[in-house]
Amino acid sequence: MKNENIKKIVFSALILLLIFLLDRISKISILNILEQNGKVDIYINTFLNFYLVWNKGIGFGLLSSDQDYFYNIVTALIVFINFVIIYLLFKEKGMKYYFLLVILGGSLGNLFDRIYFRAVPDFIDLNYNGYHWFVFNVADIFITVGICLLIFSEILGYKRK
Repeated sequence: MKNENIKKIVFSALILLLIFLLDRISKISILNILEQNGKVDIYINTFLNFYLVWNKGIGFGLLSSDQDYFYNIVTALIVFINFVIIYLLFKEKGMKYYFLLVILGGSLGNLFDRIYFRAVPDFIDLNYNGYHWFVFNVADIFITVGICLLIFSEILGYKRK
């Protein structure tokens, strides 16, 4: 049984590391473009652009504020939520465990930026006919997908009961 636990811990750490690295590589690439060109405003097609904004709020720029105390409160709340997710990881089994892991991986990527840069670089701009979605990053994708999968698994689990 202990060997199984060690394998699960190593596999989980690899998943977290992979998500974190995918996020870091994407952000480092965008920041390198910023350093070379002085801005990031890249037209890909009519649906997708890369446009760098610095997010001091939570996902998709919500709760943004220039006030340091508010920023620190939001950061502390994110750290607390990460600890709650870690606690839930010890309790969950099956697919929910991996959905929580995906959420945590994305959250750690953004938390790193909040601590290191005091803001999160968001750069993926989706739009249609001039209507733009919130600008986001790779970590936000993992967080959103993980939350959606967790919600769907809860709904499906409820219907089964």
